[in-house]
Amino acid sequence: MEPSSQGRGGIEIRPVYGPDDRAGDLPERLGEPGSFPYTRGIHPSMYTSRPWTMRQYAGFASAAESNRRYRDLLRNGTTGLSVAFDLPTQMGYDSDAPEAAGEVGKVGVAIDSLDDMRALFDGIPLDEVSTSMTINAPAAVLLLLYQLVAEEQGADPARLRGTVQNDVLKEYIARGTYIFPPAPSLRLVSDTFAYCAESLPSWNTISISGYHMAEAGATAAQELAFTLADGIEYVNCALDAGLDVDAFAPRLSFFFVARSSVLTEVAKFRAARRLWAHIMRDRFGATEPRSMKLRFHTQTAGVELTAQQPEVNMARVTVQALAAVMGGTQSLHTNSYDEAIALPTDKSARLALRTQQVIAAETDLTDTVDPFAGSYAVEALTDRVEEEARALIDAVFAHGSAVSAIEAGFQKGEIERSAYATAKRIDAGEQLVVGVNAYTGDGEDAPYQPLKVDPAIEAAQVERLRECRSARDGEDVRSALSRLRTVAAGTGNVLYPLKDALAAGATVGEVCGTLAEEWGRYVPADGL
Repeated sequence: MEPSSQGRGGIEIRPVYGPDDRAGDLPERLGEPGSFPYTRGIHPSMYTSRPWTMRQYAGFASAAESNRRYRDLLRNGTTGLSVAFDLPTQMGYDSDAPEAAGEVGKVGVAIDSLDDMRALFDGIPLDEVSTSMTINAPAAVLLLLYQLVAEEQGADPARLRGTVQNDVLKEYIARGTYIFPPAPSLRLVSDTFAYCAESLPSWNTISISGYHMAEAGATAAQELAFTLADGIEYVNCALDAGLDVDAFAPRLSFFFVARSSVLTEVAKFRAARRLWAHIMRDRFGATEPRSMKLRFHTQTAGVELTAQQPEVNMARVTVQALAAVMGGTQSLHTNSYDEAIALPTDKSARLALRTQQVIAAETDLTDTVDPFAGSYAVEALTDRVEEEARALIDAVFAHGSAVSAIEAGFQKGEIERSAYATAKRIDAGEQLVVGVNAYTGDGEDAPYQPLKVDPAIEAAQVERLRECRSARDGEDVRSALSRLRTVAAGTGNVLYPLKDALAAGATVGEVCGTLAEEWGRYVPADGL
């Protein structure tokens, strides 16, 4: 028999598996689809009754330009919108801030004010679509702008559906778009939980994200463990704020990567559901079944796309999408093949969507639930991922809390070591990457024409912001920001004065700056 190999997902893969490789009583560990511990899926029928939500992450340049892309995607069959914001917006800066220079509209859409949010969703009825917003430190701000636009359209807030990422802890671990220190950041998260329970009951208040940890180099077990550990921290935070676990837990959701290591990824998704079900029932005493169901969005692995031979990325994305579907995702974004080079073009974004549609319409994967159930290999891998993830969760909380582990650099250090090991294997040719260290070919590909954001966008956005400020009632804005500061200094829910300030015309930078003056800005221990 051939020796075992270190899988691309960081889990050992053996050449042959058999019945002795499965841990414990299989029927008890599996359950039935839609029943505890949800290993086989959170719904009894899964895709046999309705496919996953097909989202395409999009946003660039101006709000008007992004609106055009959203309309195109909706016409072509997207069933949910997914908004990418530019870096200044993610960091709570207005487009005319010195820190924003050169970054406006580059990796997402610039949103400075209620006017921009109106333009972003012009002509799109917000009570008829599901919208995901990839925003973290200022998540509450963008969510409230979205609600204000929906209310202007006449929509009932109770009918608004979607997700705001709102996961600031992973920013300290793997991404870096934080604003405030951990304690006030967690307060803002729990205030959002409470606000949405009252005002936006159908909204998913957080998407606890492992995707960015995987992009930074985490193994499958690390991605799963550190994501669920952050989830535990958020639940503890909400409980400390006096919320009932079964009141907010059903609105929690998760966000994972789908790599090309299909078997490991399927096992990861199945292990994630089983782990979270036990965490919510056994650790937090949840009694509502919806509180124990891990719902998650998946994005194919951008980190595995290559600038060399970019068309090959179409094969990678297809394989990764299959892993997500076979693992039972509720929502999926397929990367465009050109994302390793530039923002996706209209054509490449449409092709990425068509990849999902082919899987849903032209394969038999929607005909049965959990097709890998009972597989010797997948069941053994599911047990292995669960075991490794559980040990890492224990290691996180040996520091006292997920925040304490973050401050000690534990998760970041573990991920960096895994990333380095992967880079060494690729450099040594032990891990093959087609077009990079294998099958590079001799010919030259035809020149690729990337999408480029016009530099004039920044000047136009700054002028738009200037006009917005000049048209508002300055005294109303100052008064609303003063009320926001007062609540931030106390213990009340900041989302209510935050919404008033935005409705009065305050900008994203102004409200975030007001909170930062009260709460401070986070500077990591290493100063980076």
